[in-house]
Amino acid sequence: MEESKSKSDFLKEFYIPAYIFDDVTQVSDVPNPPKFPVLVFINSKSGGQLGGDLLNTYKSVLNDHQTFDLGEEAPDKVLLRVYTRLERLKQEKDEFAAKIHERLRIIVAGGDGTAGWLLGVVCDLKLPHPPPIATVPLGTGNNLPFSFGWGKKNPGTDRNSVLSFLEQVMKAKEMKIDNWHILMRMRAPKEGSCDPIAPLELPHSLHAFHRVSSTDELNVEGCHTFRGGFWNYFSMGMDAQVSYAFHSERKLHPEKFKNQLLNQSNYAKLGCTQGWFAASIFHPASKNVAQLAKVKIMKKHGQWQDLRIPQSIRSIICLNLPSFSGGLNPWGTPSGRKKNERDLTAPYVDDGLLEVVGFRDAWHGLVLLAPKGHGTRLAQAHRIRFEFHKGAAEHTYMRIDGEPWKQPLPKDDDTVVVEISHLGQVNMLATQNCRSKSMNDVTSSSTHHIDEEDDDNSDEEDSRYGGDEFRKFGAADTFRIPDEVDISQIS
Repeated sequence: MEESKSKSDFLKEFYIPAYIFDDVTQVSDVPNPPKFPVLVFINSKSGGQLGGDLLNTYKSVLNDHQTFDLGEEAPDKVLLRVYTRLERLKQEKDEFAAKIHERLRIIVAGGDGTAGWLLGVVCDLKLPHPPPIATVPLGTGNNLPFSFGWGKKNPGTDRNSVLSFLEQVMKAKEMKIDNWHILMRMRAPKEGSCDPIAPLELPHSLHAFHRVSSTDELNVEGCHTFRGGFWNYFSMGMDAQVSYAFHSERKLHPEKFKNQLLNQSNYAKLGCTQGWFAASIFHPASKNVAQLAKVKIMKKHGQWQDLRIPQSIRSIICLNLPSFSGGLNPWGTPSGRKKNERDLTAPYVDDGLLEVVGFRDAWHGLVLLAPKGHGTRLAQAHRIRFEFHKGAAEHTYMRIDGEPWKQPLPKDDDTVVVEISHLGQVNMLATQNCRSKSMNDVTSSSTHHIDEEDDDNSDEEDSRYGGDEFRKFGAADTFRIPDEVDISQIS
């Protein structure tokens, strides 16, 4: 009985009464405001059966009104409705609602695509007090949850597992994270289409990439302009090609992709069949990054400068978080000598810089499994620009936060440009196991970690459209899931 009462008291700290969500419910016996009120968004199709089971458990543990199935309702509509209601109640001098507004937190359960969707929505809605977000790892890679200490293995869905997660939410600290805008522009092709091709015509990401409308401020007459955004990384090259094959295969044979372990095994097999482990043989040199495009970077408040890309690099990654491909850290932490010689720093998630890393092939990627392993560090930049060479290739592969697409390239156009720029920040919730570092984290432990990091010579081979007009991340109403799309195919 005592234990039951204790759990009941614990859950009251997260519980939001029904009257907060609609004016039909009568206000009666409203307790003291919860210290950690939460809204829970779950992709019920993620993780095989796990998403649906988790949804049912949260609904049984909390108020049914504060748990939402992303397959039923888009988060931008939910948040707009909830915040409009809270503002109205605040104007009516409702102190309880004011506290909910001030303390609100969000839990999102799904893959990296689902988590990024929520982050983008919060950014787009420009809420007066944006709620911090905790992520439940229900996908395959789970780079975003892993970066902030929420783990990378799919969680339990029983009541005790949910209570344990809520306890972590209660103890978590807030941490800001950069978000990045990506824009691609090319002349309208004379024939054919250059629209991104998602795996088997499925949307490659909930928040990622599509052509802007003719009324969009970024639209230029005579050109096709595409836009999107990301939190973790943008990559181009052979790693995105393997990812594209994985998503296509999952659609064709869903029975082979029933859980996280099977997904990871199938991913590794596809890496072999796509030639990623023998890239010098199966991957034409004409598709290496340096042959595809000239790369330029801009430091903070600086000028554009050319970035030399080694001829052997077949994948380039613009990284915001210290987790890629299921928890690996391609950048690592440069030694004191590297920091001085090449003006490199440890990676921070709120410093307005992306880490640019290159890989030759999958064997090069395996270096990341070593304690101090890292890819070929190319640069750190506030803005990055890819200027594609005319006729270099018919297409390439790109990927945003784990969601790939095939990008056709016009044969007769030397103006194809992809540009990445800093957009803003949003609040994350991080546990004590958080791997991400903030500019505000000045601790003796992080200093010690940096001093101990690599001092090898594996970097020896390394020798816009826009600006302030990028006001929207692109994840709210304009990037919601179309009605005809099966959310079960989205991680």
